[in-house]
Amino acid sequence: MVKNQAPTTLVLSLFWWFFGVVATVMGQRNKATTLLQTRVVKVGVVLDLSGGMVGKMGSNSIRMCVNDFYDSHPYYKTRLQLILRDSQRDIVTAAAQVVDLLKNEQVEAVIGPVTTMEAMFVINLGDKAHVPIVTFSATSPSLSSLHTPYFFQIAQKDSTQVEAISAIIQAFRWKEVVPIYVDNSYGEGLIPWLTNSLQKAYIRVPYLSAIDFSATDDAIERELYKLMTMQTRLFVVHMTPLLGSRLFAIAKTIGMMDQGYVWIVTDGMANFFNSLDSSIMESMEGVLGVRPYIPRTKQFLDFRARWKRQFLRDNPTLVDINLNAFGIWAYDATTALAMAVEKLDSTLSGFTNVGKNSSNVTDLENFGVSRNGEKLREALSNVRFKGVGGDFKLVGGGELQASAFEIVNAIGNGERNIGFWMPEKGLIRNMNAKNATTAYSTSKENLGTIIWPGDSYSVPKGWQIPTNGNKLKIGVPVKDCGYTEFVKIIHDPITNSRKVTGFCIDVFNAVVEALPYALPFEFIPFEKSNGEMAGTYDDLITQVYYGKFDAVVGDTTITANRSNFVDFTLPYTESGVTMVVPIRDNRKKNAWAFLKPLTWDLWVTTFCTFVFIGFVVWVLEHRINNHFRGPLPYQIGTSLWFSFSTMVFSHQERVESNCGRFVVIVWVFVVQILVQSYTASLTSLLTVEQLRPANTDVHQLLKNRLNVGYLEGSFVPGMLKDMGFKDEQLKVYNSVEECNDLFTKGSANGGIDAAFDEVPYVMRLLETYCSKYAMVEPRFKTGGFGFVFPRGSPLVGDISRAILNVMRQGTNMRRIENAWLNGSSCRDSNTNAQVSSSTSLGLESFWGLFLVVGVSCLLALIIFLATFLYQHRHILSNHNRSDSSIKRRIGVLLNTFNERDLSSHTFKKSDSSVTSSPTSVLASTHCPPISPSSYTESNFFISPDQHRYYATHQHKATQEPAPITNNTHTKSQATEIPLQM
Repeated sequence: MVKNQAPTTLVLSLFWWFFGVVATVMGQRNKATTLLQTRVVKVGVVLDLSGGMVGKMGSNSIRMCVNDFYDSHPYYKTRLQLILRDSQRDIVTAAAQVVDLLKNEQVEAVIGPVTTMEAMFVINLGDKAHVPIVTFSATSPSLSSLHTPYFFQIAQKDSTQVEAISAIIQAFRWKEVVPIYVDNSYGEGLIPWLTNSLQKAYIRVPYLSAIDFSATDDAIERELYKLMTMQTRLFVVHMTPLLGSRLFAIAKTIGMMDQGYVWIVTDGMANFFNSLDSSIMESMEGVLGVRPYIPRTKQFLDFRARWKRQFLRDNPTLVDINLNAFGIWAYDATTALAMAVEKLDSTLSGFTNVGKNSSNVTDLENFGVSRNGEKLREALSNVRFKGVGGDFKLVGGGELQASAFEIVNAIGNGERNIGFWMPEKGLIRNMNAKNATTAYSTSKENLGTIIWPGDSYSVPKGWQIPTNGNKLKIGVPVKDCGYTEFVKIIHDPITNSRKVTGFCIDVFNAVVEALPYALPFEFIPFEKSNGEMAGTYDDLITQVYYGKFDAVVGDTTITANRSNFVDFTLPYTESGVTMVVPIRDNRKKNAWAFLKPLTWDLWVTTFCTFVFIGFVVWVLEHRINNHFRGPLPYQIGTSLWFSFSTMVFSHQERVESNCGRFVVIVWVFVVQILVQSYTASLTSLLTVEQLRPANTDVHQLLKNRLNVGYLEGSFVPGMLKDMGFKDEQLKVYNSVEECNDLFTKGSANGGIDAAFDEVPYVMRLLETYCSKYAMVEPRFKTGGFGFVFPRGSPLVGDISRAILNVMRQGTNMRRIENAWLNGSSCRDSNTNAQVSSSTSLGLESFWGLFLVVGVSCLLALIIFLATFLYQHRHILSNHNRSDSSIKRRIGVLLNTFNERDLSSHTFKKSDSSVTSSPTSVLASTHCPPISPSSYTESNFFISPDQHRYYATHQHKATQEPAPITNNTHTKSQATEIPLQM
C-alpha cells in the first residue's frame, strides 16, 4: 500500500508545479499588459544626497514606498516616475534643480527640498507653475506664512511642540528659560511661538542665545561662558543635529552638563537620538528631548526592519543611521502623492504656455503652467489613509495634523521614554487612553524617573547665583529723620564705609540664612551725594524695573500698582493702612452721664412700654382684683406703680388672672434683660472707655475740612486724594516726634487731627506716646512689607518660602522684633486697641423683645375680650337694633366692665365679711371715709376693697348694708351712678 502512494504523490507535486508556473506566466503577462496601459507621471525629488542624513533617509523611504505601493495596487492606471536631484545642501543649487525639473522634465509634483531655507525659494516656483511642492523635512512654522496653495508641509511643524515644552517646564515649576537656537530661518521660526507659549505660563525668557550655523567652536564657547554668568540654568536648544552635537560637546567640556543644569532639545535633535555618535550621546546625558510620537504598530515595525536592510544595502558605510520620523513622513508623503495622482484626468498632461528650451536652467520664463496642477492640489488635500506614521490627514490647506509628542531622556549611549504629551490631555505616562486623565495635566507625577545632567536624580532648581558673577545689588531706602528702627544707614567717616542695619535688614539676613544655598549680595543705599534719599519709595522700586538694582530690601509696602512693574515676596509684617487720632479724656463730670448707655429712641420706647404694660394689667385685673379698683387716680397710680416696680421686683400687688400672669412673666423677662444691658453699658462707659478717640469717622474729617498727616515718601497721599482730601489738607511728617507735634497744634494752628499710616508705623507711634493716641476704623487693606525683585525672578519663590520658615519658627522673628520694635514700656497699653465709634445701646438691639411684649399683650387682651363678651352675650341678644338701643347696650357693657366680677374666687372669699361688717370694709380701704352729708336719697354701696360705695337709704347707712346684686338691669334694686375709676 505504501508503494502505491509514492507515484500518486509525485503526480500531485508535478501538477501543482505546473499550475504555479502557468499562474506566474499569466500574472507576468497581466502585469505587462497593465504596465502597457498605465500612464507615467513624472515626480521630481530634490534632496541632499551627498552627505545629509535626512536626504539619504528620505530617498530610501521614497523609493521603497513606490515599490510597495504599486505592488499592493497593481491595477492602478498611473505610475510615479521619480527623477532625483541632489541639492548639495545649497539653497541656490536646490532652486536651480527645481527650475530644471519644471522646465525640462515638466514634472507634476516635487518632493523636497530638505531644509526650510531651500523650501522658501522653491515654494514660489511651485506656485508659479501650479506644481505641488511636497516637503517632509522642512518644519519651520514660518513657511505657513507664505500662504501658497501649492505647498504641502507633510511634517509636524515646530510650533506644535512648544506646548509640550512649556508643559514640561510647568511640571517642575521652573520660572526662567533661555532658548538657544541656530541663527537662520529654521531657528528663528520657532522662537516667537516658544516665547509666546512660555509667557502664557508666566515663564520668563530673560535672554535669547542665537548661534550662527557656521560658528566656530570658539564662538560657541564664548556664548556658553556668557550663559554661565547668568542665573538661569534651564536651556531649550533648537538646532540641527550637526550644530547641536558641537554645542553639547563644548558644554560638556566647560562644565555646563554638571548637576544643576537643565537641557531640553526640540525634535530637530531628538529625532536623531538613535543615530548620533556614541560620544555625542554621552556628552548629552541627562538631556530631555521632545519629538513626534510614532505609534509602534505592526506595520511600523515591519517597515522599520525592511527599511534598515534596504538602507544598509544602499549605504553600507552608514551603519549607525536608524529610521526616524523624517523617513516615515517621506514614505507617507509619497503614498499620498501616488493616491492623488491616480485621481487625475488621463486626457490632460504636460504644461501650457511653455517657452522655447534654453540651456540656462535659471531662465524662469521658459516653463509654463501644469494642466493637472489644480486637480492634483485638490486631490492631495483630500487624501486620507492609514499610514506607517498613523492616520494621515492634511489640515489647514496642506499641513500634517498635529499628533502627540514623546518625551525621552538621553541616558548613556541611548535613550529612555519617560512620558508623552497630548494636545487635549497634557502630560501622560503612557498612551493607553483608558488610563489617561481627561483633564489637561502639567503634573510631574505623570513623568517617569529622570536622570538629570551630572548623573543626578534630584530635580534642579533651574537657576543659581553664578560663582563667577557679581553679587546681587540690593537697594535700601534712606531714613533722613525718623523711623530708623526699620532701616538705618551708619556712615563711617574714617573708613568711608557704610553699614546698613534695622528691623527689615535683620529679617532679610535671617531669611537668606534659611535658604538652602548661598546668596551673595551687597546693600546699596538709594541716596544722593549729600546723603539724602534720591527719591520716593516708588522711585526706588522703579530702579529694580530698569535693572539698576537686583532687589530692594526695606519698609516697602506691597501694592497693586507697584506689582505691575516688580514682584514682591510674601509680607513679613502686619498689613494695612489705618487712621490714628488723639484720645479725648471723657472723665470730666457729667450730670446726665447715666442717660448715655441707651439711645433716646430706646428710652422713649421703654417708657411707653411701661405705661402700656400697666394699662394691660389693669384691664385684665380690674374686675377680679381688689388692688386694681377704687377711684380713678388711685387705679392709675396703682397700675403705673405695678408696671415700674417690676423693674426692681418690688411690686406687692397680686395678679389673679392667668392672662395677667402670662403678660407679667413676659414683661419681667424683658425688664431683666433691659436692666442687665443698661448696667453693663453704664459700667463700660464709666470705667473701660473713659478715654475715647477725638475723631472716628473719615467722612467727618472731610466734612469739617480737617487736616490729616502722612509719612513722607509713602504711597498714602494718593490714597487720601482718592478719598476726597485736598492738597492743602495734607501735612507731611518724617518721624513720630513730628507727628506728635502736628497733633499738638491741631488743624486750627496748621497741625493735624488725624494721621494715616501703615500699621507698623502706627504701632511705633502708639508705643512711643502710650495713651495719647489710638487706632480707629476703617483699616485699608495693603500687602504689608515685602522684599522687591524683578518680574519673574526665581528668587521670589525661594525667599517667600524662607520667610514662612522664619515666621513659623518664631524664635528669630521675636528676637528681631524685641531688638528693634519693642523698646517702649507702653507695649501693653490698652489704647492700642481699636475703639468703636458708638457705645450706646439702640432700639435696633432690642426691637425683638418689644415685639414679643406687644404680641403677648395683644393676645391676652383678645382672650380677655372674647371671654367677657361671651359671658355677657345676653346684653347683645336684644332684637331692638335702633341706635339708642345700641348706645344703651354699650353703656350697660361699660358699667358691667366697671363692676366687680362676683363670680371671681377673690370676691367669693370676701362676701361674708363684706355683708357682716361695713366698718371693717371702711377700715380696709385706703381712701378716706365718706361723710354722711354726702349721701343721697338713692341707694349706694361702698365696696370694702375697691373703695366703691352703693347707698340704699341714708337712715340705713349705719344699720345694714344694701344687698349685693349682680343684676344691673333692674332699676328697683339699685340705681346706677357714674363710673368712678
